[in-house]
Amino acid sequence: MSTTRRMLLGAALIAPLLGRFTGTAAGAVDGGTGSTGSTGRLGTLSDGWVELRWTPEAQTQLDRFQAMVEAVAPARLVLGEHGMSVRLPIQAAQGDPSLADPPKAYGDGALDGGVSVRTSQGVYRVVDLVGAIKDGLGSGRCEVSGAEMGHRSAFRCGLTEGKLTAAPVPAGQPMKVRLSEAPLRPTQEAVDAYTTSFGAHPVTVDTVLAYVTAEGTYTPPLAAQE
Repeated sequence: MSTTRRMLLGAALIAPLLGRFTGTAAGAVDGGTGSTGSTGRLGTLSDGWVELRWTPEAQTQLDRFQAMVEAVAPARLVLGEHGMSVRLPIQAAQGDPSLADPPKAYGDGALDGGVSVRTSQGVYRVVDLVGAIKDGLGSGRCEVSGAEMGHRSAFRCGLTEGKLTAAPVPAGQPMKVRLSEAPLRPTQEAVDAYTTSFGAHPVTVDTVLAYVTAEGTYTPPLAAQE
């Protein structure tokens, strides 16, 4: 397996982490956090985390390459009722969770820590995660073993399929928000790229590769607090 293909494997495995609370999809790749606009027009998310639980279908692809996922601190692995997840703290994020209409949620942000993908060929660290979501499409960039890689329209986030909850607070005040078990599916672009790199596989645009849960304190933009 070439170095490029190994890096693509690591990046393909971590791409679903770049979602939900972390805006335009192109903005995160080109400009990083803050590309969607000033914090005066967008709310911010703090004291939060993103947790990814991969599915048996994703595990099959990991097994195909005899790959094991390990957390890079401060991220950590979490063993739950439905399997193994990796939880990453949110470093910084801004956007609009669109509580009244979740499919319209958008935002961008960065996560702390990352993962190491251990294979028979070596260990590949995936860190410096920056992601964005708009219109249910997620994209982002990360560093894989020292090389930066970008992903445009890497996955679709089933925002209406997850459970979105928010603690009641007075209008304009910070609130605790949580998205639970939203499915992540690859886009056709991602499926085609994976096929080109690794050959035939059973993954399609309908395959759920992971479920994401995210939580944090959302502070509305200044205009909403006045």
